[in-house]
Amino acid sequence: MALRIGGYGIDYSGDPEAYAQAHVAFGYNAAYMPNISIDNRDEIAAIVKAMAAADVVIAEGGAWKNLIAYDDDQRKANLDYAVHQLALADELGARACVAFHGTVGHAGDKWQLSDNYDYGPHPDNQSEAGFQRAVETARYVIDAVKPKRAKFSLEMVPWLVTDTAENYLKLLKAIDRPQFGAHIDAVNIVISPRLYFNTGRMIRDAFELLGPWVVSCHAKDIVMKGGPGTISFHFDEVPPGDGNLDYGAYIAEIDKLRRDVPLMLEHFDVPEYRRGLAYIKQIAGVAV
Repeated sequence: MALRIGGYGIDYSGDPEAYAQAHVAFGYNAAYMPNISIDNRDEIAAIVKAMAAADVVIAEGGAWKNLIAYDDDQRKANLDYAVHQLALADELGARACVAFHGTVGHAGDKWQLSDNYDYGPHPDNQSEAGFQRAVETARYVIDAVKPKRAKFSLEMVPWLVTDTAENYLKLLKAIDRPQFGAHIDAVNIVISPRLYFNTGRMIRDAFELLGPWVVSCHAKDIVMKGGPGTISFHFDEVPPGDGNLDYGAYIAEIDKLRRDVPLMLEHFDVPEYRRGLAYIKQIAGVAV
């Protein structure tokens, strides 16, 4: 089965045919879901038709808002948005709707570890209470939509409850909904030097645990900085091919699933998407 690769770098202008053909011209055969209203039934049908004709699968939609926001009104609005995005993904036949769950951190909190109040770090995010919030949030969104095709899933994030494949599996079982799928972002589970130097094994272990539920993956790379004299280290995201992630293992594990599980580039600029796409195709043995 051909590897499905997609990414950002292509804007949706309201023309489904142009959107599909732009992906083909870029070299993608998978796409992110355009953010339109679920009320636009004719546009949804046209997008589905154009993408199918171009053999471009709609990989995933995003619900990138804090679903456990401190402010009650904001939390409700964000949950409504996630429900809309999952319903839209289901109508479009996307593989998944992915969210990052969120953070309980806020501007008035004593833990000012980050000024990101969408999904920034906070000690309570990885507590037992944080785990239960993730379970309840996923169930709420899924039960509100009851999708028939798209799966709801949560992004792997080093400082949330989805920091390891083991914790993701625990979460998946606790949510206990067939409409919840696993999403793998291999870079986001490199949370120690030990894992950084053994990304191939880390990836194989993750797929061994989560393989039956995996619906979508993210593509980027990682470099570590630090060492003697600066015992604290940090990781930086870089385009695929510029870091230490074992893409041979990543692609091999996706291929073993024997179904369309898209690998989606994110977080870069167009030139970097092109370079990263070429690298992934090179590793996969696909003509560039």
